[in-house]
Amino acid sequence: MKTPPKDAYTLILEAIDMGLYKPGDRLVESDLAERFGVSRTPIREALQRLETQSLLTRDGRSLIVASLDHNQLAELYVVRAELEGLAANLAARHATDEEVRVLRDMVEDDRALLNDPQAMARANRRFHKQIHLASHNRFLVQQLDLVHRSMALMATTSLAALGRPEDALKEHDAIVVAIEARDSTAAGEALKAHISKAFVTRLKLDSGEVNAIA
Repeated sequence: MKTPPKDAYTLILEAIDMGLYKPGDRLVESDLAERFGVSRTPIREALQRLETQSLLTRDGRSLIVASLDHNQLAELYVVRAELEGLAANLAARHATDEEVRVLRDMVEDDRALLNDPQAMARANRRFHKQIHLASHNRFLVQQLDLVHRSMALMATTSLAALGRPEDALKEHDAIVVAIEARDSTAAGEALKAHISKAFVTRLKLDSGEVNAIA
């Protein structure tokens, strides 16, 4: 069965998430239509939708990719830690054996990506998304999707910091161990600790206290 084509909204959102458009970049209807091979009307509608979600902001008459200030970043990480912790807690209780196996396989497969921060960032998103789905709570998944859209507004990934990929993988392993043991409390706490460490790393990266991988 053929995969249905992605709509303009999804195409633009993925481009921001992949770093093709970074905070401060101007988005032009005609350029986007040409890049994605769609007409300007769905592009215009997608831009309006992204603006209402605060992923784009106005700079005069232009729309640019929004950026997060320090306070917004802190607020986002607080919400993310609580929601992600709840997802891991629920996953430990409700995930099928097959879903747990997928999480374990992800951790093992990601060991080959430690020297590629961008590949690790993509793998990290897949890992977290799998935990969201394993929670078997559609309303929580919807809220986490909104949070992760806002995460796309960060110009860099915390996994770009020296030593962070190795630490993050160890933290992922601890999360999966707790889920495998069906220990909901430990799973939730392990994921909240993982998000907290990622936030600390991002703050140090932004301040220049730690170096990025060359």
